[in-house]
Amino acid sequence: MTFPKDFLFGGATADFQCEGGFDEGGRGLLTHDFVTAGAYGKPRQITLTLKDGTRGSAGVRDELPEGAVPTLFDDTYYPSHQATDFYHHWREDIDLLAELGSTTYRFSMCWSRIFPTGMAQEPNPEGLAFYDQVIDYLATKHIQPIITICHDELPNALAIEYGGWADRRTIAAYQHYALTLIRHYHDRVKYWLTFNEINILGGYAALGTHKQDPQTRYQCVHNMFVASASVIRQARLIDRNLQFGTMYMMSEMYPASSDPQNVWAAYTTRREACFFFADVMSRGAYPHYTRELFKRLGVTLEMASDDLETLKAGTIDFLAFSYYRSGTVTAENGLLNENPHLQTTPWHWPIDPLGLRYCLNELFDRYQKPLIVIENGLGMIDKLENGQVHDQYRIDYMADHLRAIRDAITLDDVPCFGYTMWAPIDLVSLSTGEMKKRYGVVYVDMDDQGHGSLQRIKKDSFAWLEENYRSRGANL
Repeated sequence: MTFPKDFLFGGATADFQCEGGFDEGGRGLLTHDFVTAGAYGKPRQITLTLKDGTRGSAGVRDELPEGAVPTLFDDTYYPSHQATDFYHHWREDIDLLAELGSTTYRFSMCWSRIFPTGMAQEPNPEGLAFYDQVIDYLATKHIQPIITICHDELPNALAIEYGGWADRRTIAAYQHYALTLIRHYHDRVKYWLTFNEINILGGYAALGTHKQDPQTRYQCVHNMFVASASVIRQARLIDRNLQFGTMYMMSEMYPASSDPQNVWAAYTTRREACFFFADVMSRGAYPHYTRELFKRLGVTLEMASDDLETLKAGTIDFLAFSYYRSGTVTAENGLLNENPHLQTTPWHWPIDPLGLRYCLNELFDRYQKPLIVIENGLGMIDKLENGQVHDQYRIDYMADHLRAIRDAITLDDVPCFGYTMWAPIDLVSLSTGEMKKRYGVVYVDMDDQGHGSLQRIKKDSFAWLEENYRSRGANL
């Protein structure tokens, strides 16, 4: 069995994890530019100037102290500033994607590279020109772009002036940014993702908010729902051939035992953590269980009179999702990263390829929309020895997960149209800010403090993935 002839194979990245060039080409500061490196068990921080003028910090998903202002300090390493320097290595990196046999590349555009503050009317011409080069070069390699409009970030000025996504003015700023991209690139880009992993966003870096309570979070989410739907609605007037999706984190969640309390806890956790977001954006309305959810959390949404009409008119065409692991749920302790039946990574993520097939079936059963696995990969500590990286563990992981997708397509008749691995070329880990947690089939010579030659070196997994991309999985 092989994948369909038109199945899209490729890779996925995020701008602040790979692009770099944070002070070049007219780019403005991003909310992510204030995030430090961390490690497993050591959360990443946002560096601050506190209300009394002293220096401080807060966890990347924590509330910021009252009056605190995100601040860059010269003695601190911020991974997004250089990242792995796609800004200067983009031709080399795209050449590697082409050699791999990729037919698509999912990447995000940096909002503050297009609108440095997020509030101007005219876009930064250098920003548009940079992505012009990238997209045009992809076309020469027969690689189709999939663009993430907003990947867990926003211009820092929008966070400072508006309070980020908690304020409806950010909806208008996003509309202007997104429609600028669509008008400029629509003849070269068919597939668009309005947001990345919208169901797990939190903290200043992702939402631009100081507060992280349920009221703030769900108000942000509602505003993002409206922003996405309004852009989709208007974009269809620009080009009816465009396809829009949003990306969700869809780790499978199992009850930890057959205890009915655990089964119910798993069901409700899955519904609230994952399906709620796709329900609204796929069906164009808030689901029936929202009333109980918001009442329990003490949430009262502020809406404009036409918001519900906008949600109904701007539903997504397809679902994109990330899948790395599964978890178990107990009524007492909630979601846990443990399962006695599964092996785990050094970061304690269970490895569960069958869960991916389960997830594909589950999503299509619920939404009857085309699907794409937009992120899937294995973060491991790779050893570069004598110019080589022997990563059989990554080959095994990808083989198992690609077989799961193939089985969902060929045996279960699920319309999955693509797979973009995370991430084909090593980049900075989102969760820890490390380089040693590597995902790529291409090694980047850089350490956890940004030191190194940035040389790109193909791992053993590169040749294996190339063989299977080009043969459509004939050798899985």
